[in-house]
Amino acid sequence: MNKTADFLIIGGGVAGLSAGAALARHGRVVLLEAEDALGFHSSGRSATFSHFGIGGETVRALTAHSRAFFLDPPDGFDALARITPALFIASEAMLPALAELERITRSLSNAVERLDEASAARFCPVLKWAPDAVVGAFVHLEGLRLDPNALLQGYARAIRAAGGEIVTGARVAEIAPRWSVRTESGDRFEAPVLINAAGAWADRVAALAGVQPLGLTPLRRTIIGFDAPRHVDVRDWPFVKTAVDYLYFMPDAGRLIASPVDENPDDPCDAQPDEYNMAVAAHRLTEFTTLEVGRFTHKWAGLRTFAADRVPVAGFAPDAPGFFWLAGQGGYGLQTAPAMAEIVAALVTASAWPNAGATLEQIGPERLLA
Repeated sequence: MNKTADFLIIGGGVAGLSAGAALARHGRVVLLEAEDALGFHSSGRSATFSHFGIGGETVRALTAHSRAFFLDPPDGFDALARITPALFIASEAMLPALAELERITRSLSNAVERLDEASAARFCPVLKWAPDAVVGAFVHLEGLRLDPNALLQGYARAIRAAGGEIVTGARVAEIAPRWSVRTESGDRFEAPVLINAAGAWADRVAALAGVQPLGLTPLRRTIIGFDAPRHVDVRDWPFVKTAVDYLYFMPDAGRLIASPVDENPDDPCDAQPDEYNMAVAAHRLTEFTTLEVGRFTHKWAGLRTFAADRVPVAGFAPDAPGFFWLAGQGGYGLQTAPAMAEIVAALVTASAWPNAGATLEQIGPERLLA
């Protein structure tokens, strides 16, 4: 089977799907996903919370710009987000980081409150206030709990509604310049623009295409699930995170999930949870809360793939005309997807640059190839 398109996308996570939906208004899109389901890897394993306590200045700007899309999605999308507080806590050693994060969050939102022990307890009654535990906190009242499935399926519907095609189970075997992709099943797809949105596999896709890799690093993160305290309704608890990357926890379907915010280098793979970091997550909960993890009700891991400067990458490869990088979204692919899709559409179609929170110099691949 040979098929042609205007835009050929490798990768069926949120990066590829959002780009495909944006480009489908400008030409025929064909998207290839190696797995049998969309969002199988990182996009389907995210903690699904949009907040300003992650990433640097560029990521926060992209996050802020994306909020409008989540709160008022276009036609064809189901509801994507629910406003949920994000509560940030600190030990004595973390107080400088907490103060800086509060300053940054206030610069992006008016819905921020400093909390003392009593007011924090109204949001989350299990916090352990003590000199070696929690000594400071603030809350961003307008964090967003995202629905990743609704987001991915909404983008997929937009691609198909515009006449595009999504092919799952299409593992790439060969890439030839200008651009022809053969899958392991023998099907061939051609397009003048090839968008590499392959997540943890993005550097491998580039190498297959004869394009210089960017040095992207996949990092594994572990998440545990456990029962809430007996007779306690946790459904309205906030997302809770330490001011530095040490611990977060949040409600999930009547239970709780938590992560030690680990980052362990890994090869591109079907990531599995690490037993040691599962234990670390449980221990850190006892440091900052009165919660007890009796048993793990579920557990999972995902790969978060970063560029060296931890800023997402979008732009044409300088050494391969028509080869477009869309990679390195790290742990913020979902919460920045709408902004990044606008940027991709502007770059690929040579349209006006959107006011989406980033400049080409900040996100282009050239910065990583110097």
